[in-house]
Amino acid sequence: MSNPQDQTTRRDFLQTGAAAALTTTLFATGVYAAAGDEIKVGIIGCGGRGTGAGENVLNSARGVTIHALGDAFADRVNGCRRHLEGVGRDDAIKKLGNKVDVTGRVFTGLNAFKEVIDSGVNYVILATPPGFRPQHIEAAVNAGKHVFTEKPVAVNGPGIRKVLAANEEAKKKKLGIAAGTQRRHQAGYIETIKRIHAGEIGDIVGGRCYWMQGILWSHARQKAWSDLEYQLRNWYNFVWLCGDHIVEQHVHNIDVINWATRSHPVKAVGMGFKTRTDPSFENIYDFFAIDFEYPQDMHVLSMCRQISNTAGNNSEAVVGTRGTAQVNAYRINGKLVFKRGKATDPYVQEHTDLIESIRKGDPINELQNVAYSTLSAIMGRMSAYTGKAVLWEEALNSKEELMPAKLDWEVKLPVPTLPIPGKTRFI
Repeated sequence: MSNPQDQTTRRDFLQTGAAAALTTTLFATGVYAAAGDEIKVGIIGCGGRGTGAGENVLNSARGVTIHALGDAFADRVNGCRRHLEGVGRDDAIKKLGNKVDVTGRVFTGLNAFKEVIDSGVNYVILATPPGFRPQHIEAAVNAGKHVFTEKPVAVNGPGIRKVLAANEEAKKKKLGIAAGTQRRHQAGYIETIKRIHAGEIGDIVGGRCYWMQGILWSHARQKAWSDLEYQLRNWYNFVWLCGDHIVEQHVHNIDVINWATRSHPVKAVGMGFKTRTDPSFENIYDFFAIDFEYPQDMHVLSMCRQISNTAGNNSEAVVGTRGTAQVNAYRINGKLVFKRGKATDPYVQEHTDLIESIRKGDPINELQNVAYSTLSAIMGRMSAYTGKAVLWEEALNSKEELMPAKLDWEVKLPVPTLPIPGKTRFI
């Protein structure tokens, strides 16, 4: 069987002190991060999100070079390179003095992440399937690199523990780490949360968050694909790679609730299941509904769904002793507190904020925030899968290993059985 590397076909707590003030200033003035030391970017994971993040960072600040690319698959890395080299010819990026120069630094295979980290970069974008995130965060931090990591940052408790350990190391090394929870870099969200924290709705007594949409993508298995290639190319549909959609996607909304409450859930009781019969989705659920209990007996209803031809809803709201906030709509007690269209793209702004903080010598670090939001979602998934109440400490200290013990292109990877509430055991 040929190695898939040889294939060449192309195919949602920003610190509320100085960092938040910096972000607000950037939105108000529209300035870019100041020129200075060159930001040499290495992208690990060159699919749609990695390619998009590369374009975002090229538009975020002066002195940025895309220096290296890495992915398990040659078609992904080659497609990313072609796209970014085309984007690099845009007038706006030329005006910033930014460029794409990856000659001799394009890597493929399961160890491409190591080669990117060792290629002379100082800023690493992590955009592989989330199951690999703890290993890649640990490797980047150990090598002393600043990191932009996509969310979520793990798919299970052991992964979260590894990420939290890496965070302690990053703080010792004064490394900057931003996460792809872009709402924390979105002006309307920042203003709304600031008002919540200032007490405009009083003490928060409840909330709700939703991500309801249709079925996402899958790829039919090709005859030449090994088990590993099939699952990697369908990573969104395998729990060991994506964590299920409550973790991979709904984490955005849960993160907003954690941000608003300045806390995290202490217990989850939930339900969920799979109704679709398409075998491409046999390892993930269609829906989750979770009752998250926060400190002081405050409860949040969390729901996410991927069922086509159903009503959509992507939102976050909290209820206080003095009113309500529809956070996604930037409304406090029914009043609009920020007009849409005034701010820059948050997908660009998150890189601007990180680069600006690095150059000022006071790098932001969002890793604990995104780790806690990821664990919140994992806790909800564990409750739905088992039908049991799951405590925060149980989720954090879980021994649930999802990553296969051995990864190579010929390894046998049978599709895991679907969890059955009431039968699946908590690990």
